[in-house]
Amino acid sequence: MKTLRLKPGKERSLQRRHPWIFESAIARGGADSGETVRVESHDGAFLAWAAFSPVSKIRARAWSFVETQRIDAAFLASVCARAVAARGLFDLQSDGVRLIHGEADGLPGLIVDRYGDTLVAQFLSAGVERWKAAIADALLEATGLHKLYERSDASGREREGLKPVTGWLRGEGATEITIREHGWKLSLDIATGHKTGFYLDQRDSRQRFAELAQHRRFRRVLNCFCYTGGFTVAALAGLQAAGAMDGAELVSVDSSQPALEKARANLALNGFGGEGSGVKAEFLDANVNNVLREFIEQGRTFDAIVLDPPKFAPTAAHADRAARAYKDINRLALKLLEPGGVLLTFSCSGGISADLFHKIVASAGMDAQVDGYISERLGAAPDHPMTIEFPEGEYLKGLVVVKKPA
Repeated sequence: MKTLRLKPGKERSLQRRHPWIFESAIARGGADSGETVRVESHDGAFLAWAAFSPVSKIRARAWSFVETQRIDAAFLASVCARAVAARGLFDLQSDGVRLIHGEADGLPGLIVDRYGDTLVAQFLSAGVERWKAAIADALLEATGLHKLYERSDASGREREGLKPVTGWLRGEGATEITIREHGWKLSLDIATGHKTGFYLDQRDSRQRFAELAQHRRFRRVLNCFCYTGGFTVAALAGLQAAGAMDGAELVSVDSSQPALEKARANLALNGFGGEGSGVKAEFLDANVNNVLREFIEQGRTFDAIVLDPPKFAPTAAHADRAARAYKDINRLALKLLEPGGVLLTFSCSGGISADLFHKIVASAGMDAQVDGYISERLGAAPDHPMTIEFPEGEYLKGLVVVKKPA
């Protein structure tokens, strides 16, 4: 068994069961890509079993902190089964579910989502790549399913020295899938959609937006970075429940025409936005910042705005540039918001902490000369867990800001 020996003082994070071992912490030792290594403190004490990556700055990721644990197919099968079973703890109201959430579930670099009868997996680290076949078998055994599509095309694989891979790993079938969420229908494409095909992490926030729309009876809604229209569908579901759809105006903006076409299809799938519905649904293929500025010049205002941008800061090193981008869109959105209106604003950047995001939005309000109440904090749905040992799992931050009346 190959061994990594750490520098003095570098064992503390592993003793707290944090799973990452950075290159700078290692005194000596190495292995092949994905190979299991024994990690020891500077004086030879056992710390963890980990998967080695020869090129990543995260040079190893811990599988287990138990010295007697054997890292093999049986171990991985037990971890997969435990993670799948844990999803039964939550009332998710959807047949789209995150089953494996990487480090939080003891499988660093592995993401697995279930869409109906199909699994979609991302193998994003050297360790899970090496054990891919065994993990695929374990996932099908734990779920009783037969179809597994691989979407290992995220940028994280490059940092592990791995090439992108996509396609059917087990079984085959249609890549266009429709799931149910909170009673709505949402279509997606696991082969071409973002991440594994959809943003399951925003499930609870979409439901909350529907509740706000029902209670507040929004008349004008702006959904920025709308992707396939999940928040637009949520707003209309809330307005329908309130009997307040007639005369409502909803604008959905994204820079992807295929995403907008899917958004239109999702509205139609739920019976929204057609002739006779009383709803005006507008879809703009455009840059969000430009649209926000144009709307300000036109004097348009909105009762509710959603800002759900892509990842501006994948790491803390990008935080300064990302902070400026987040501040700009929030400043513009707050100017467009009616007094008493509601802004749902999000950051999915791991390099932006919840505290920093709050400060960014506060600074945007000051520049826009807008006062607001933060009425709620939002985060990822519970099937995207953050653990005590791995706070980096809290990547998605959201604020509900209510603009104070003039």
